[in-house]
Amino acid sequence: MTIDVYGATWCGDCRQAKNTLDKLGAAYTWHNIEEEEGAADRAVAISGQMHIPVVRYDDGSFQVEPSAVDIKNKLQELGLLAD
Repeated sequence: MTIDVYGATWCGDCRQAKNTLDKLGAAYTWHNIEEEEGAADRAVAISGQMHIPVVRYDDGSFQVEPSAVDIKNKLQELGLLAD
C-alpha cells in the first residue's frame, strides 16, 4: 500500500496529517510541494484544488485537508489498521 502526502513544512494541517499517519503506524511518502519538482502540480492534478495537504491512497481515492478522524477512518476502510 502506498500513501502519498503532498504538503509543505509550514502547513499546520500537513504536520497534523503526517503526525496522524505516524501515530497510526501507516507508511507514507512525503512530497514537499516547495522542494520537490512537480509535486505541487501533482497535488493539484489529484485534487483539482490548491489546498494542502492532499493525501492519496492506493485505491485511487484522496483526501484534502483531512482531519485525524478522516485519516483513521480511511485506513480502517482500507484494512490498514488492526482492530
